[in-house]
Amino acid sequence: MGFIRSCSGLLAELSWTPQNGKSFWGTFAAPTLPIWLISNGGPGGGYKNIPGGDMMGKTLNPYTDAPHTGITRRYDFNISRGVIAPDGYEKQVLLVNDQFPGPLIEADWGDYIEVKVTNSIDNGPPEGTSIHWHGFLQTGSPWMDGVPGVSQCPIAPGKSFTYKFRAELYGSSWYHSHYSAQYTGGLHGPMVVYGPRNVGYDVDLGPVMVSDWWHNDYFKVVEEIMAPGFTGRTYSDNNLINGKMNFDCSTVASGDQTPCTNNAGLSKFNFQPGKTHRLRLMNTGAEGTQRISIDEHNMTVIAYDFVAIDPYDTQVVTLGVGQRADVLVNAHAKPGSAFWLRSNLTTCSSANEPSALAAIYYEGADKNSVPTSTPWDIPDPGTCANDDLALTKPYYPMALPPPSFTQHMDINYFTNSTGHLLWEFGGVTARVDYNDPTLLRAHDAGSGFQPDLNVIDYGTNTSIRIIVNNPTPSAHPMHAHGLNMYILAAGSGNYSETNSTLNVINPMRRDVQMVSANGYIVVQMDTADNPGIWPFHCHVSWHASAGFFSQMLFQPDELAKKMLEVPHEVQQTCREWAEFTNGVVPDQIDSGLR
Repeated sequence: MGFIRSCSGLLAELSWTPQNGKSFWGTFAAPTLPIWLISNGGPGGGYKNIPGGDMMGKTLNPYTDAPHTGITRRYDFNISRGVIAPDGYEKQVLLVNDQFPGPLIEADWGDYIEVKVTNSIDNGPPEGTSIHWHGFLQTGSPWMDGVPGVSQCPIAPGKSFTYKFRAELYGSSWYHSHYSAQYTGGLHGPMVVYGPRNVGYDVDLGPVMVSDWWHNDYFKVVEEIMAPGFTGRTYSDNNLINGKMNFDCSTVASGDQTPCTNNAGLSKFNFQPGKTHRLRLMNTGAEGTQRISIDEHNMTVIAYDFVAIDPYDTQVVTLGVGQRADVLVNAHAKPGSAFWLRSNLTTCSSANEPSALAAIYYEGADKNSVPTSTPWDIPDPGTCANDDLALTKPYYPMALPPPSFTQHMDINYFTNSTGHLLWEFGGVTARVDYNDPTLLRAHDAGSGFQPDLNVIDYGTNTSIRIIVNNPTPSAHPMHAHGLNMYILAAGSGNYSETNSTLNVINPMRRDVQMVSANGYIVVQMDTADNPGIWPFHCHVSWHASAGFFSQMLFQPDELAKKMLEVPHEVQQTCREWAEFTNGVVPDQIDSGLR
């Protein structure tokens, strides 16, 4: 952070376009968000209040009571390559509508979301793609989950695919590519679903996306981790907030002639004195766990992932990859003040530059001044663990059903006979077939799947309990598709009934939960209401690439019946992908998934 001591102001050396393309995130042009939308997408007016009713989160079941709005929010995405310099170091990235981070998708609770995705990655080299809508349940539409080799074939270069799904939950999330590790190269953006509030506030500042950042192209990093002799750690070069950060160009490797600009520019936010602001924190990175704070300001956490919680105050929020936190911050300082928003990669993450900064300016402040605020003195525990489960109670309480099946899924890693370091989950190193998605083979589930697909058939079980032991030196953000997990326990060592007490009274629910190095988690999943084949995997991109991935088959008989509803476009996408791969062989050196 030497640039703070050496500069007298925060005037960016790079203009908007060379740093982030057409993206306005992290600038004063970024809009504040409404409380809800009207039918044409504008704020207010279309409803008398928030669909479902404001302050009704304690009454309305977030999983079953979404209103039928009859509205579809439509978006058009073009995915292409581009060259930008988010921290001043120029590199080739993947962009959504020429933007990094990508544009906001927003909807009201109960709306449908429709996104036409066109793959224009047709050079340098051509690649397939797909988009996963993180945290969305996809009830009745498992083929819209956006996971190549599982729910669909990749979208071939020059082709389009239209996703349509319902906003069944409300809160903050994000979308990202699920093809190889593409999203670490820029292919991601925020999503917001407006619904009942559990606490009032004045201003919604929208998404605050934090992400570790590699200067190498994402595929070069994949080649590094999949090469013989890889030791297990690849180090990020920087840490970004809303796609921006500075970088000391004097530290580039000898002989590196890549254009690099010092003081490229930081993200900036505006606070209104005396007002309460909502910030939607999101870890959209590849590997690192982030500790987020605002100097001299407390944060009130009101939601994690898509789950509203009983509010509690904190000075630091810890987020693993894929996790989100909605926080409220009271702007208690004087007009003209300035403070740092900090996001630091934890010591258990692999980072050459762990610290990221953004500036918060109160009205009346010099918007290029350097804040002189004091950070909180809260040492990093170095565990990558989420906050104690005793602090996080869902605002809408739910009774935990008795499990009909309990399973152990241990994590491990090994070096195979060719010298490649691979990850195992439940004893299997997974790899998918882009040309033959698992879901589209659901009709032959009874005959079994190849072992390396790591498909676990849970049959007619209605609620499964999974014990994940992690006797490895790495922490892992465990992400389940198609549902929210009940988080019953988290701790150090291997789980046993003697060293852990399960929280079965209104346990926390999340779609991503951290399991610490040499630790464990116990989760439970309701499997009766959403037949499908749902990934359960580590959200560290490089771990998923190296095989840390499983597929959960729920209610196979019911799923087989639903396959008659698969849209024609899903099969057409597979035909287009097959035609593309007849002439071009994709360089799938990893599991195929991030």
